[in-house]
Amino acid sequence: MMRVYDFCRYTDDLADEDNASVAEKQERINKWREEVEACYRRNATHPVMVALSEAIKKFSIPKEYLLMLIDGVEMDLHKTRYETFDELLEYCYAVASVVGLISIQVFGFKHEQTREYAIQLGYALQLTNILRDIKQDAGNNRIYLPLEDLRRFGYDEQSLLSSRYDERFIALMKFETDRARNYYKNARGLLLPDERTSMVAAEIMDAIYFRLLNKIEHAKYNVFGARIRISNAQKMLITMNCLLRNRLRLAR
Repeated sequence: MMRVYDFCRYTDDLADEDNASVAEKQERINKWREEVEACYRRNATHPVMVALSEAIKKFSIPKEYLLMLIDGVEMDLHKTRYETFDELLEYCYAVASVVGLISIQVFGFKHEQTREYAIQLGYALQLTNILRDIKQDAGNNRIYLPLEDLRRFGYDEQSLLSSRYDERFIALMKFETDRARNYYKNARGLLLPDERTSMVAAEIMDAIYFRLLNKIEHAKYNVFGARIRISNAQKMLITMNCLLRNRLRLAR
């Protein structure tokens, strides 16, 4: 999983270099795709891919998952607005659900529906990230909330970019928060009992991000002030609770 993390972190950073032009970032992404292809031909040269190659072989990680993640990062180079929720889901799938699909290859799974669990949980986690980071993204002239949703609540792009917190924004955020919560519900309903031990790390992520979503709600959706976060101590407590529940399940 550390090798998977290194790959995801490196891939994400390709589009985050502020001092590089879009053309330079695109060139790096193109070369990274070539390195993935080389890895599956057993002749990777980049240290990250060389390290990941053993995990790819051992856990049969499909090449299309890695390429899809790169596609998602590439979207951030060229797309700063999403007209519909369906468009946004495509992005969430590429940058989050695919990471879940890679992860369950490593964790090991028995049931085909666990793939759908990973997809739904990926949607939930990424939507939570988007809600938390609205102000930060707006500072980069980036709006992930679907424009169709802004219009539904009479809230416009300029209001979001200028951090205008009002009743329209609260109604919009309640709608988006409820939508994200439904994806957590969908994911949990798909995880069968005999998969829960191998998916304990995913359940920890679920619990931490769901707590973050609740904190956004408890802050009355005001994400324009201090950044809403989960402290390391809270993360540790959540992790311990998940591990304890898993231990008790095994003991039954």
